[in-house]
Amino acid sequence: MKHILYLCFAGLVVGDRIRYGDDVPVITVKNGSYAGIFTPRYHQDFFLGIPYAKPAQRFSVAERLNHSWNETRPAAAYPPHCYGYGPDNIGYEMSEDCLYLNVVRPSKISKDAQLPVAIWIHGGGLYMGGSADRRYNLSFVVEQSAQMGKPIIGVSLNYRLVAFGFLGGEEAQAAGATNIGFRDQRLAIEWIHENIRAFGGSPEKITIWGESSGTESVTAQVFAYNGQHNGLFRGAIGQSGFGGIIPRLPGGYNATALQQEHFDNLVRNVSTCASTVGTPHALECLRNADFRDINATLSQMPALTWSPVLDGDFLADYSANQVSNGRFARVPILIGANSDEGTGFGSGKGPDGGSFNTDDDIRGAIQNFISPTAGIKTGKSVDDLLDQALYLYPNIQSAGIPTLKTWPHVLQPNDNFTQSLGLQYRRGNAFFGDVYMHYLRRRANLAWSRYGLPSFVYRFDVTVNGKPEFTGATHFQEVAFVFYNINGDAYTVNPFGGDDHAYSRKARALAKEISSMWINFIVDQNPNGYQHQSCESDRWPTFDPTDGGGAGRGIVFELDHLSVELDDWRAEGINWLIQNDLALIGN
Repeated sequence: MKHILYLCFAGLVVGDRIRYGDDVPVITVKNGSYAGIFTPRYHQDFFLGIPYAKPAQRFSVAERLNHSWNETRPAAAYPPHCYGYGPDNIGYEMSEDCLYLNVVRPSKISKDAQLPVAIWIHGGGLYMGGSADRRYNLSFVVEQSAQMGKPIIGVSLNYRLVAFGFLGGEEAQAAGATNIGFRDQRLAIEWIHENIRAFGGSPEKITIWGESSGTESVTAQVFAYNGQHNGLFRGAIGQSGFGGIIPRLPGGYNATALQQEHFDNLVRNVSTCASTVGTPHALECLRNADFRDINATLSQMPALTWSPVLDGDFLADYSANQVSNGRFARVPILIGANSDEGTGFGSGKGPDGGSFNTDDDIRGAIQNFISPTAGIKTGKSVDDLLDQALYLYPNIQSAGIPTLKTWPHVLQPNDNFTQSLGLQYRRGNAFFGDVYMHYLRRRANLAWSRYGLPSFVYRFDVTVNGKPEFTGATHFQEVAFVFYNINGDAYTVNPFGGDDHAYSRKARALAKEISSMWINFIVDQNPNGYQHQSCESDRWPTFDPTDGGGAGRGIVFELDHLSVELDDWRAEGINWLIQNDLALIGN
């Protein structure tokens, strides 16, 4: 296995002097000892590239480490990404041997310090990403926590992606090789729970945390085995995507016919395995095939081909059923989404992968998206369901996203924006943003409240530097704020930069407030406690659907201030999705 030390990753900045000798931090876990890195710039220790499992066999569930050693092993370089196919993997080493994690802690803490622990699970659609991504720089958050007098330990991890982590089909189901990526995460969380004391952390104070498909992963851990989490974590943070499995296939994550089709296509296109399609030998053939053949085939298949699977084991049931009867880990949650998520999810769903211009364009996209059995399950015709969707998501630009406040331009037939975005751009964004992100979040807040559990909801409403107004507060843009990455490390355009110095000043102040709230939740299971300079309310309220006449309240992050708001925007459409989600999208 080849490890590369990126001097600018996760708190290691180019020019930062790395000390060895007496300053080398050494810890001893159950299997043996590791030597990390001390950086004086942040006064932190890094333990990088620590294995949490045996080197995994392809398309097989990973196994726990069961050997020990006497020597001190180096933990000084980030591990390669797991193989994936997308821009987040460009420029990073990749390997099938990728099941490693990284620990960032304040330096010179006692192993008896019992610090709270935040486990970061990266996003990337379950088809790209990795723990070495410099945008996920845990040093800034750990530093912020120390300055607040609430020090934490940060951990990031890799897990298998695309077919390597989310293979479907009867063969994978029979072999127990489903949801491998989620099972990787679970094994990493178990390793952390067993060994974090050696780093000065508390196994009783672990919070799991993610964004996008990282949040989907957090959801999977909260719902896994019908909510049996065995005390592995005490809280969860989900940025954009908490509450269910993000829809990828018509019919949801029990679209068994499509999953089988994708498995057979993979086998068929790996030349040495083509003859095993439909036989009991297909999976074993893929496990032993030349990686170059597997890689060449997967790189040509659509990224969203591979989806989590309803396997009756790790994912025992539809999330709709689990939230309705309380089969989830009973832990506090902090969850939310960005105002204009749909600008990242509505694009390209029009005719021939284009934009939305007519009612028929929207209607066709929704019909292609919903379950083929939606009419049977609801007792309504598909046409009636489509009529309801179009009524609840009307062609009214002020009702779509981004709002006219965020982007004042009114789309007109044949204007320059309409040519590229589509006349019904805002309408499509509103529907698909709610389907992918917003309705799941509200459904979870309602369920947590119903079972007397604390939950906190936010809405991020900032169009960041470098993003055009027509995208608004789109997907992923809160990440730099949460990580307090105010230098824009690894961003093509610094979200906090630009010529508008007033914007930069306000954005940095907002990032400090948001990151402090996340730290408060990790430490206290409550985001309140930091002195908010711009908040119009003394506290971020616990979500309670009896507030505001049935809406509930959350916090909205805007550039100029924070404020408490009713959770009632697009309420009719979102509540319709909640009422019909299992039948419509199999979630």
